[in-house]
This record gives sequence, C-alpha cells and structure tokens, in this order.
Amino acid sequence: MMRTRPLKVALLGCGVVGSEVARIMTTHADDLAARIGAPVELAGVAVRRPSKVREGIDPGLVTTDATALVKRGDIDVVIEVIGGIEPARTLITTAFEHGASVVSANKALLAQDGAALHAAAEEHGRDLYYEAAVAGAIPLIRPLRESLAGDKINRVMGIVNGTTNFILDKMDSTGAGYQEALDEATALGYAEADPTADVEGFDAAAKAAILAGIAFHTRVRLDDVYREGMTEVTAADFRSAKEMGCTIKLLAICERSKDGASVTARVHPAMIPLSHPLASVRGAYNAVFVESDAAGQLMFYGPGAGGSPTASAVLGDLVAVCRNRRGGATGPGESAYAALPVSPMGEVVTRYHISLDVADKPGVLAQVATVFAEHGVSIDTVRQQGKDGEASLVVVTHRASDASLTGTVEALRKLDTVRGVASIMRVEGE
Repeated sequence: MMRTRPLKVALLGCGVVGSEVARIMTTHADDLAARIGAPVELAGVAVRRPSKVREGIDPGLVTTDATALVKRGDIDVVIEVIGGIEPARTLITTAFEHGASVVSANKALLAQDGAALHAAAEEHGRDLYYEAAVAGAIPLIRPLRESLAGDKINRVMGIVNGTTNFILDKMDSTGAGYQEALDEATALGYAEADPTADVEGFDAAAKAAILAGIAFHTRVRLDDVYREGMTEVTAADFRSAKEMGCTIKLLAICERSKDGASVTARVHPAMIPLSHPLASVRGAYNAVFVESDAAGQLMFYGPGAGGSPTASAVLGDLVAVCRNRRGGATGPGESAYAALPVSPMGEVVTRYHISLDVADKPGVLAQVATVFAEHGVSIDTVRQQGKDGEASLVVVTHRASDASLTGTVEALRKLDTVRGVASIMRVEGE
C-alpha cells in the first residue's frame, strides 16, 4: 500500500537541467509515485535570481537561501545541479548532516572531492548518487558499480564530451579547420562562449577520474588524470589519419596495467581505426567502450549533454534514492578497497603517429631511424614525401612508453636535418 506522506525533494539550481527536472517531476508525478511506492513532492527550489519567471514552478517554493533549504530537516532528497566546487560542496555535506540523501550532476566536485563526499554520506547513513555527472542520459555509472560489480574491468575508453566530438566530427567530414568547426559548434549552441573546459579536456578529465575510480575500486582524483586538449588538431592530422584508415577523437582512457598492479587515467586526442565502434560516433553524441574479464566488450551510447538527457539521469537516480529511502536502506557507496597506485603518463604504453618536417636529401631517414632505435622505440611504418629541398616524414611506431617517445622527439629536434615536429598523436583502439 502506498504511503501517504510524500517524499520531499529540494532542488538546488533551476537552469537548463534543473528546470527540466522540475518539469518532469510535475508532469510525471503519478508515474514516479507508482514506481517509488510513494509520491514525491518538490518542497523547495534554490536559485540565484528569484525574480525570473519559471514556468510550472510555484513561486512560493523559490528561495535564494539554499543553506536554509537543505537544513530544514523534513527534506528527504536534495538534487544538486548548480555545479562548481562551492557552495555545492558545503550544501551537499550540510544536506547529509540534516538527514537528506543527495543526487548530483556535479562532475567537477565529484572528481575533486568524491572520497570526502562519500565518507560524509556513509557517516550519516545517506545515499550519494551521480549518474548525471558522466555522459548525460547514458546509463553508465550504475552499470559499472552495480551490474559489473562481480566482474573485473580492465579498460574504459570513451567519448565523454559532446562539444569536442561535434568539432572533430565536423573537421573529419568536411575538411574544416579547428576554428571553423568551433565557430559552427558555437553558433549551433554545442559550444559555450568560453569553450576552454571542453576543448582543453578539463570536462572529460573530471569524468575520467570518476569512471576510473568506480571501474578499478581505487580513488582517482582529477589531479591524477593526464590531460591534453584538442586545439592543436589540424586538417592535416585528419588527412594523415584517413591515410591510415583512422579518424581522430578526444578520448578519455582509463586502464589497468598488464600486471594489474596499477592504473592510468588520461584524456587526449587520438587516432582510432575506422573499424572501432567509437569511430562511428558522430555529432555531439557520447559513447563509452568497456572491456572486462567476464562480460568482454560493452559499449554504451547516447546523448551526453543537454537539459532533457541530463534530467533523465537525475530522475533515474531520484527514483533509486527514494526507493532506498522508503525501504530504510542505502545503495552502494564508494568502493576503493583496491587502492591501486595511479601511474604517471610517462609509463603509459601506446602507438604513436609522428609527422616531421625534414630536409629532402639522402640519409635523413637513416638518421631518424637511428634516433628511434637509440631510444628503444620500434618503427612500424614510414612514409616520406619530398619536393624542392623540403620533405615530410610520417613515422608510425609500435607500442612505446610516453617517456621513451618524449626522449625520442627531443633528440629528433636536435638533428640538423629535422626542421620541426609538425604533430604527434597517439594511436588507440587496436
């Protein structure tokens, strides 16, 4: 029999995502109540600009005092969609202290202080759910920490930022340069006025930290994630990629070492073969490829941002948390028992595509090959084109560590016959 007292929900933030959460809570109230076993009631909405008209929201619920709202004591669940570190961190911990569970979409905060937030939730016997923090509407967090909880995950690799994927896809399909593709993404609303967080990889790095922590049962913070943006990717890089049967994506890659003794987490542009499932992810979509011992290879695909997709993930968490609340239980918390060390980028082993500007004369290839050999980097293929005394030399390596490749490039720059290093890009997905 459905309980009569509704579960009360406080909403922190009422922007694109928050307003959609409030709308769905209102329009689907009967369905949500049936799924939870009790009605849910929007008990308060904390905003910065209370005078703004918010369609479908009772103005009497709107407040600028978020702290007072989370301290009320009768709030069952706090939904945090304001983003940033503060005041979100203090509001979440205050919510736990006053008896509320929390649903958050705050990837930056979780990547930086996830361990402390989980500890606070556990101390007060409350839930912390955050499906919406990574990949929007795509069910990913829950499958990793629940459906695959009995498996050993070895690698998580994916496209977790729709803005960058739209830009790179446009460069690939039209031959446009980076700035031209960025301008189109901005005009269409896919890129913010200041796209730094997206194009420099900060957004994807925060998501990588969260994914790595869950997948490997290890605390991985944002500072542990190697980050490299995509602003230096050129149309020439895409032409080179096509010659190799590849395309270029900004990837978040989290993986165990072969001996299982450590993990790495990194974000950077990379060439991937057209045969890989991630190569066909177009536009602003996200996709994450998971490799585990028992389940094998899995791919999760869908819209990774936007009001409705993100609200969908928030509401899914709300239903789960409310069910737990109604049953007097809590869901899975942090699992960091493995406590594996996070290896630096220098120890990461992968393939590389290096494009060099060199003098067009005999002996250049031999000099370059010698440098690679001296640094223990094996060459897979070499392609050379020359004209009027200048030439380009494209080298694709077998798998090598980042540190050995860095040393190789430093030595190449010292050769009189090497005019410059046009580009260096990792090759993944093989």
